[in-house]
Amino acid sequence: MIAPRSRVLDLGCGQGLLASLLNAASHMEVRGAWPREWQQPPIFSQVHGIELMEADERRAREALGSQATFVQGDICTTPFGPANVMVILDVLHYIGYDAQIQVLSRLKESLNTGGLLLLRVGDAAGGMPFRISNWVDRAVTFARGHRLSRLYCRTLSEWTGELENLGFMAERRPMSAGTPFANVLLVARRG
Repeated sequence: MIAPRSRVLDLGCGQGLLASLLNAASHMEVRGAWPREWQQPPIFSQVHGIELMEADERRAREALGSQATFVQGDICTTPFGPANVMVILDVLHYIGYDAQIQVLSRLKESLNTGGLLLLRVGDAAGGMPFRISNWVDRAVTFARGHRLSRLYCRTLSEWTGELENLGFMAERRPMSAGTPFANVLLVARRG
């Protein structure tokens, strides 16, 4: 879904896995190793990541060098800059409800008209798979040495409603096939 030569902003980028994958796809295409039956890869995309955890941001910067840019910062306050594609994977439920809307509003202002938002969220109406997702999330957070804080989850209908209120057209794509989780990718375009 990421077009070639896109400027990609990865909010809550962790250790830079998305940037690493996009970089690997570009190298495969250049070497002629990209399978012809696959869609065109997002070659030569510029990735800028924002990560709250200093150690993760440092690992991303050290691993990718000049192939991407990373800053340590809070997505609630760090400037975004312009982008064609914005990616937020499993991050917004860590910040309060009002802060979620503020981040999405700021994101809309930075996203080019027609730009793409890829937002992966849990569906709070997902029953047991949602509860399992939250349990795993808390366990991983605790294992990584972070305090266990409140999660600010929404139902899928609430997420899409908030996006539509901000002027996005959102499409839902399930992402939990074969797993015990309740994750959904919201593919949204700025109208």
